[in-house]
This record gives sequence, C-alpha cells and structure tokens, in this order.
Amino acid sequence: MGIEDDIKAIEDEIRRTPYNKATQLHIGRLKAKLARLKDKAQSTRKQGGRGGYSVKKSGDATVILVGFPSVGKSTLLNKLTSAHSQVADYEFTTMSVIPGTLVHRGARIQLLDVPGLIEGAATGKGRGKEVLSVIRSADLLLLVTDIFHMEHLNVLKKELFDAGVRINERPPNVTIRRKATGGIIINRTTECEIDETAMRSILNDFKIHNADVLIRENITIDQFIDIILGNRKYVPALPVLNKLDLVSCGDKTIGDLPIPKDAILVSAEHGSGLDGLKDAIFEKLGFVRIYMKPRGEAVDQEPMILMKGASVSDVCNRVHRDFKRKFRYAQVWGRSVKHEGQRVGLEHILMDEDILTIVMNKKS
Repeated sequence: MGIEDDIKAIEDEIRRTPYNKATQLHIGRLKAKLARLKDKAQSTRKQGGRGGYSVKKSGDATVILVGFPSVGKSTLLNKLTSAHSQVADYEFTTMSVIPGTLVHRGARIQLLDVPGLIEGAATGKGRGKEVLSVIRSADLLLLVTDIFHMEHLNVLKKELFDAGVRINERPPNVTIRRKATGGIIINRTTECEIDETAMRSILNDFKIHNADVLIRENITIDQFIDIILGNRKYVPALPVLNKLDLVSCGDKTIGDLPIPKDAILVSAEHGSGLDGLKDAIFEKLGFVRIYMKPRGEAVDQEPMILMKGASVSDVCNRVHRDFKRKFRYAQVWGRSVKHEGQRVGLEHILMDEDILTIVMNKKS
C-alpha cells in the first residue's frame, strides 16, 4: 500500500476504536504513526509538486479568505477593499492569490483571496498544497461559505487540521527539552488526560528516548503530538456565512440549520453585514490603537496599531531604538491609567485609544 492507503487504514482503525483508559496507549501510538505518515506525505508532495504561491506580507496584519469554490470570496474581497478579484458563476475563478487592503479604525489590513479549497486539499487535491502554504502565513482566517452549505465549515476545519493548522487554539503549555542521556522525565503541575505510559510510548515512537517533559495544563493526545512535531501553526479564525440575501432567517437558524454562534452573516453582493464583519476582524486580530502626543503639540490623528498587551516599551521599539535607550518617563491619557496624564514606565500596559507622550533624557 502507498502512504495515502496507510493513512486511511489508520484513520479507520482510530474511528473504530472506542477511547478509554484501556485503549489510550493503543490510540496514542496510532495517532503518532498517523502524524508521522502525514508529515512524510506532505514532505514528498513539497519535493515533487509545483511551486507554491508567493505573497509579500504588508500592513498591520494579513487576513486570508478560505472557502470552497463559488462561495463569494472574490465578491467579498472586492467589497471590503479596492482589489478587483475576478467574479463569475463557475468554480475556480480565482487561480492565483489576489491581494487587497482593508482600512478600518486606522488599521491597514492585507486581505488575500486564495483559490477555493476542496475536500482532500490537505493531500494536495485542487492545488491544495499551494493554497495551504499561503494560509499558514495568515494572522487571521475568514472561513467563508454560503448559507446553503454550512456543513462546508466542518470540511474546511478538517482540511486545515490535517495540514497542521490549528484554528482558534493556542499552543499547549508544554515544554519538551531533549537531552543526550538520562531517559524521559515527566513533570506535571496539573492532572492530565494522558497517562505517563502513553506519553513515554508516543515519545519513543518519535525516537525520543531522553527528554525532560514539563506539562502545565491538561492536554489531549493530539496536542501532545503537536508539541513533539513542533511545526503546527496556530491561527484565529472567523466563520463567515455569505449570500444572506437569498434566504430569510430567524434568530438562531437558517431554515432548519443552526447558525454557528460566532458566525458573521453577510451578503457580499448587496453589502449587508460588512460593517459588522470589519469590526469583527479588527477585534479578532486583537488590535489596540495608540495615539502619540509629542510634548507641547497636538495629538497625532493617525493611530499606531499594536497588539493587545503592548507596553510603552513596545511603542519605543516601534518608533526608534533611541527612544528606549534615552527613555525618562511617559505620560498616558486613557483607560489604562487611574488619572489623565499619569506618569508611567516602560512596562506599563496600554489599552485601546490611549494617548501617549514619551519624555526622553536630553543627554544619552
């Protein structure tokens, strides 16, 4: 059998095997073997396949529209930006990556329309390899489907998962430090779904026989394998249901189908729901807007775009390297301080729409 046949056989066996403590070791070894085979298959396709798409990132973040062919991604891109992606009623209209720029709340966001994914994209079908290579560079994914095919969302999620893309997840709080000798030592700060026997077996399957493992949260077998492989991409995502104009919907359903609770409903053709989508993109990216105010001057009306959790130190690094070296103190007006114009240091965490003045020493 070829690699694809081996992968299918293992997936079938995993589906047939009920998961419990008695079968955990067996399932863990099956999943470890499956992950190795999928990585091997992807490496083979990369070596023998066509070249991927090349896209230069720009703006404050990159958002990629992902979906089956003919769900309205091109129309959505054209309405959100000044791009002109070809629109037609037949499948696979977009055969390359079409970029556009969305300007919203002072942020410049690069939007990319990529060729439609199909089932089996993770195994290379429909130029899936090239498309997925671009997707891995995203700061946010829009999973676009039309309201008549909401089941496509689960197919998209599976293809992304099989390609090593983990949506709306963060890397598990697990550290695996390999060493030359000493065997495998596992330390846990909390109860864990996987027992140590299964962990040791999975590590051995990956030819890891000496390592210090520190687990700080409850994890699954899949998450443990992801950490071992170390090549997973963690990306936030928003489901977008297009062609809303073609049906009437209640509060929670379209026809008899439940609407995903985090879905954004739009009609790209008529432009409805797009303002809400722009806001959702901005919020999901985790942006904060910081307005600079030089001493004795008016507030700059063009905000600096940073990520939530950014500090005064991050602003200094963005403006000029000398700002941090010559830093004396900063003044902040906004929600991150108790009173307006409060003096703060480099480690102060800023909030959205804060106004910031940086005061530097005259002598370095």
